[in-house]
Amino acid sequence: MRKTLIESVLFGSLTEPPPAITDQEKAELVSALDRAAHRRLGRSLAIREVDAGSCNGCELEIIALNNVFHDLERFGLKIVASPRHADVLMVTGPVTRNMEAALRLTYEAMPAPNYVVAVGNCACTGGVFAESYACRGAVSKVIPVDLRIPGCPPNPISLLKGLISLMD
Repeated sequence: MRKTLIESVLFGSLTEPPPAITDQEKAELVSALDRAAHRRLGRSLAIREVDAGSCNGCELEIIALNNVFHDLERFGLKIVASPRHADVLMVTGPVTRNMEAALRLTYEAMPAPNYVVAVGNCACTGGVFAESYACRGAVSKVIPVDLRIPGCPPNPISLLKGLISLMD
């Protein structure tokens, strides 16, 4: 423990700097999303995330939406465990043959109105896995997609801006 403490004093913090967005800008983005969700749905936004075969980079960014820094649940956004409670289905990764049926069942279990968001290059286009024998490719080949958020992986602010555009 002493060695770690001395190293942190001598070499500084090993963590990355926080994103280049102020708390005010983030609060404005989230409140815009909340207003749009209330206007469209009459309530806050509930998100269900499905990993259809990704490397987990996009999942880390989606999880970052709910971490201490972003803490979107304080603004009413929720990541829910059941598709029956979700308004938005966020799908990451190319759809593998093993996940194709599960993705369809998840989509069919969602109540209307519902929206599908393809998160990341792999979900949008199939990425480097598009021609693989184990993949169906992009999410749009399996279920209808309302919004594509490209990036490898897209950062939480891009995810927020995408959700705002979806609700508007």
